[in-house]
Amino acid sequence: MPRILIAECKQEVSTFNPNLSGCDDFGIRFGDQILDYHRTVRNEIGGAISVFDEAGVEMVPAYSAFFITSGGTLAQSAWQRIAAEFLDSIRKQVMTGQPIDGIYFCMHGAMASEQECDPEGWLLAQTREIVGEQVPIVVSLDLHGILTDQILTHSDAIVAYHTYPHVDFYETGQRAARLLLRIVSHEVRPVTAKVSIPALVRGDELITATGKFGQAIRMAQRVENGPSGLSAGMFIGNPFTDVPSLKCYSFVVSDGDPELASKEAMAIAENFWSNHQSMQVPLVSLQEMSQQLMSGIDGTVGLVDAADATSSGASGDSNAVLRELVRVGYRGRTLLPIVDHLAVQAAFAAGIGQTVSVTVGGTLDPKRFQPFPIEGKVRLLSDGDFRSESFGEVWRAGPTAVIESGNYTLVVSSRGVNLYDRSFFFAHGQNPAAFDAVVIKSPHCQPHMYADWCAKMILIDAPGSSSANLPYLGHTRCERPIFPLDSSVRFEPRIEMFRRPGL
Repeated sequence: MPRILIAECKQEVSTFNPNLSGCDDFGIRFGDQILDYHRTVRNEIGGAISVFDEAGVEMVPAYSAFFITSGGTLAQSAWQRIAAEFLDSIRKQVMTGQPIDGIYFCMHGAMASEQECDPEGWLLAQTREIVGEQVPIVVSLDLHGILTDQILTHSDAIVAYHTYPHVDFYETGQRAARLLLRIVSHEVRPVTAKVSIPALVRGDELITATGKFGQAIRMAQRVENGPSGLSAGMFIGNPFTDVPSLKCYSFVVSDGDPELASKEAMAIAENFWSNHQSMQVPLVSLQEMSQQLMSGIDGTVGLVDAADATSSGASGDSNAVLRELVRVGYRGRTLLPIVDHLAVQAAFAAGIGQTVSVTVGGTLDPKRFQPFPIEGKVRLLSDGDFRSESFGEVWRAGPTAVIESGNYTLVVSSRGVNLYDRSFFFAHGQNPAAFDAVVIKSPHCQPHMYADWCAKMILIDAPGSSSANLPYLGHTRCERPIFPLDSSVRFEPRIEMFRRPGL
């Protein structure tokens, strides 16, 4: 019976968010707590557990640090603590003297601390120092990750999501677990080809079910499911994690066939590059947004403020849309999420049913947003803990208040929380379909969340640390030239090969 160690260190950051993330932004679990929790949710580790259970594997759960939501750059002190706990948990298992036959790591790929631009690669390198070169390691990653050389050098194989919006967390964990067991049993000998692509991309064409990006993903799936394919995919990076290796990448992992891996990775990259010009977002100004709303639209209008997407690392305290709607005198019933712990404290002090005069927004990113005064009635108070409608994870928004100010209903949380589905609204008694307009702080949700039933979706060019208007952000660390930050960017494809020693 093989013994498989399981560990997780997962976070996505926006380095343009001025607020540092800390340990409080993670759910941290040790040992059997990891299995107990992940058996209840359909995420990567949950999928891996299902495979290991079926195979009769002895699981060795070591450590899990999973971000509650995305945020700003991880503070160095927090990174040092998490890294130390992660590596200590592995050392303890090695020191028991019982063999570790393989390791499954669940990571994101778009993590960054104040001093370490490649935390995932660094953890893998340090793990190799502990367990040696012969223990197979398979890593699952988000396709918004940044595929560094260090990650590929110190892992035997990687597996990445195939869907955006992401609906294959569980299946990705299953794919990673099955591949690891094949490596452990010496059935396969992985070799990986990677192609770097000088592009940062956003927009509807990245929706894998309907957009042009889906062509590259389906090419990767055909390779992965082919006779010598083990894993394949595309990383489109997280444009808001400004680190030296930020760009897009194709990759193919084959069973001892470097020619196949090289050929197919190149084909996937060339397909992606042929479509990259269309992978931008047509945004409208705040003024154009309000003009469209004031012209009269029957049904609920989705106001997509992806520039303040907390699931992409933004601060969540943008009041730009609210400020504009109040300026033009919009009278439609409007639902908005916003992060403001001071406003929440005032609401709790007043109590349900009481009127409060507070400011909302501008507490976390004051260079972009200024506090906006409102007066409203406190309709609901909660501890902010709830499970997501998408995959069942526990999400923690901190103390949360619903404040009704005229035709505006604000769900105000103490901290950022994922908004790529409707859970935050539902958990606080608000059904977006009951409003004339709803502010959606996420670039893309599963269609049934909003797009399938909203009368119109308006993509707004608002300020924020996760803006799809990429030149606005001010990248300083990624390699240049790169699309769309520079003009006349050339793609000169080059294959990089990776295989573990002795394979």
